[in-house]
Amino acid sequence: MTERPSAFAVDRRGFIRLASATAAGWLALGATPDRMRIVASLTALPLDDELTRRSMIDSPTSRLGGLIVGLRQRGWVEGVNFRLELRSSFGSPDKLKTAVQELLELKPDVILTGSTIETAAVLAATKTIPIVFATANDPVGNGFVESLAHPGGNVTGFTSSTAEMGGKWLQLVREAVPDIARVGILFNPATAPRAGRFFLDSIEQEAATSGVSVAPAPVGAPTEIDEAVSRFSEAPRAAMIALVDSFLVVNRQAIVAAAAKYRVPTIYPFHYFMDAGGLMSYGPTLEVRSADYVDLILRGTKAGDLPVQSPRKYELLINRTVARTLGLTIPFTLLARADEIRE
Repeated sequence: MTERPSAFAVDRRGFIRLASATAAGWLALGATPDRMRIVASLTALPLDDELTRRSMIDSPTSRLGGLIVGLRQRGWVEGVNFRLELRSSFGSPDKLKTAVQELLELKPDVILTGSTIETAAVLAATKTIPIVFATANDPVGNGFVESLAHPGGNVTGFTSSTAEMGGKWLQLVREAVPDIARVGILFNPATAPRAGRFFLDSIEQEAATSGVSVAPAPVGAPTEIDEAVSRFSEAPRAAMIALVDSFLVVNRQAIVAAAAKYRVPTIYPFHYFMDAGGLMSYGPTLEVRSADYVDLILRGTKAGDLPVQSPRKYELLINRTVARTLGLTIPFTLLARADEIRE
């Protein structure tokens, strides 16, 4: 029985071509096998989360996988000319401090951060090592960069959602559930941008024009999620908005489960929540572009010379099966605008 070659099998001539290309790449980069570059990555997600698990490194849903594939396309092969060092801050503030210190001791060539909280922690610890934030809200307001066009300093990256997104989420969830009288805002003050106020202002402005009352639902621990959602299962009719928040991403399974349990229609900021069984989401596509900037920095470009980039596209996802379980009939006008309808 002839064994089919794997997708990564390389014949002798292919190996020679690969070795030659790798050698040429080292010379072009001014690197040698003795000069292994170190790419450090800090995330708020646990390392066994499907978005960060190394066993899913080539999965399209894995942030880490997207980075590795992107760097490979640009000539950087893990274990050949660069080494990836991944740390998680999941668990406690002390864990964040420890993770940052561990990465700094490695003297990495660049540090990739996963969200605003990690970026702030790393930037407070170093003003020399280049930093690329994969997602961040209001990097100017947070003091990360001087301006989006000219960051200056040692940090740059990619924004996710603007403050006006709050009002857009309310508009969309009201289209899906026209008879809501109130909306609950789910967030963790310790991890949401500006303790939630970054989005709350635009939500409250939109609510004032539509006659909907806004009820913040802050949560500080996973054990508080169920009770926070349950408060919106009773009359008058309510829906919820989950804000951009690393804590909510980490606990997305519990949040989606609570929304289903208490039959509370909820709109989410990222497709990660849809993958967990959410009703609808609206937010940036979050295609992994960090490999572009990591590559440029490894080749000598200063982080502060690279402009902060905004999302290229926003997408609306709707799950009609979930809608039916909630007793909702999504209007055709809303379905027609959806980028993806799940069943």
